[in-house]
Amino acid sequence: MAREVMVTLFPETQAFAERRPEARAALSVSHLTKRFGDELVLDDVSFSVDEGESLVLLGPSGSGKSTTLRLIAGLESPDSGQVVIGGKRVDEVSARARNVGVIFQHYALFPGMTVAENIGFGLKIRRVKAKQRQPVIDRLLDLIGLADQREKYPWQISGGQAQRVAIARALAYEPEVLLFDESFSALDPQTRVPLRREIRALLRKLRVPALFITHDQEEAMELGDHVAILNRGRLEQIGSPSEIYNDPQTEFVATFLGAANVLEGKWQDGLIHLDSDRYLAPVSSVPPLTDGERVKVIFRPEDVSLGSATGLIETPYHLGRGEITDVGFTGASETLTVRLLTYGQSGNLLVPRAETGRNGLSSLNNNAPAEFVIKALRTKWEARKLRLRVGDRVTVGLKAYKALRA
Repeated sequence: MAREVMVTLFPETQAFAERRPEARAALSVSHLTKRFGDELVLDDVSFSVDEGESLVLLGPSGSGKSTTLRLIAGLESPDSGQVVIGGKRVDEVSARARNVGVIFQHYALFPGMTVAENIGFGLKIRRVKAKQRQPVIDRLLDLIGLADQREKYPWQISGGQAQRVAIARALAYEPEVLLFDESFSALDPQTRVPLRREIRALLRKLRVPALFITHDQEEAMELGDHVAILNRGRLEQIGSPSEIYNDPQTEFVATFLGAANVLEGKWQDGLIHLDSDRYLAPVSSVPPLTDGERVKVIFRPEDVSLGSATGLIETPYHLGRGEITDVGFTGASETLTVRLLTYGQSGNLLVPRAETGRNGLSSLNNNAPAEFVIKALRTKWEARKLRLRVGDRVTVGLKAYKALRA
């Protein structure tokens, strides 16, 4: 539908029609570096966005997300590296000549223009005649479901409707790529969640490549075909949402995208010896290690299996016994805090002192065992099958884990 709109009603540009299946990369950035004074904001960042693909840049404040977008849009100049859009290098081209659509957090709609006039503004400044602008505006209004709002002003429509108008305005002049700068963060949750799903479906329908900037993990997982994790100006990992979540390559990625437990130990004789009297059999993803090398064991709360204290659980990796210290119920799931217990030389269970350290792990004096505190997540059906309360003893195992060098 979008191709037909742009080609038949706006023949001056044929960008959508001319895109060939083999022309895969709509946007690519290579070795982008940017400093502001003495601060290195972006450090050798490279990635690409294919035709019809959505890529999400995810990271905390100060990670370099917005700087990356501004470099692509031409609002800042890189110290080094290059930006290629539609097969053409543009890092030395003006922002207006780059043919990108930018949707900012507050949409930047013109308050003195109607919805229809806002959508047609980009065409107007490109000197497209009114007779040619009107069919494009009409079709885009139909596309975003706001044909009956065309004569209203931005202050007369909702935030979600304003978001749609901003996207339609960007689409009107057929950009090579759309850039979304925290565009959903100003909306309330009741509006934000359905709207981002609607926008994602629209982009897939139009096959317009898009780059989203966000710090919202759920938003990144829902919007992106691929997610790129930025941390202090460096690209930590890029992959599909499933790859990023299930196979994190760094501790930062694991703990930033979703909840994660982190335990420490060392590699010895083909096993991971945690910092207490327990060990784990190796998973296939364990990196090549030498005896004595420090290891971090990372696993999601839903990867934890809990059984009765006297029973056995069918998991490939056992952590021994634990004690429930907190239970939280959210309706669809139950979150538990479990303190792992260790054994003394006599074989009796030892309960370590509650001295919290990094990642719930502390080194205690007088040869006392380290304290391991982990989070577990169960469905409501699992919770009904084995009801647990604070103080209950349990058997703890893992369905899977990721091992990284410490």
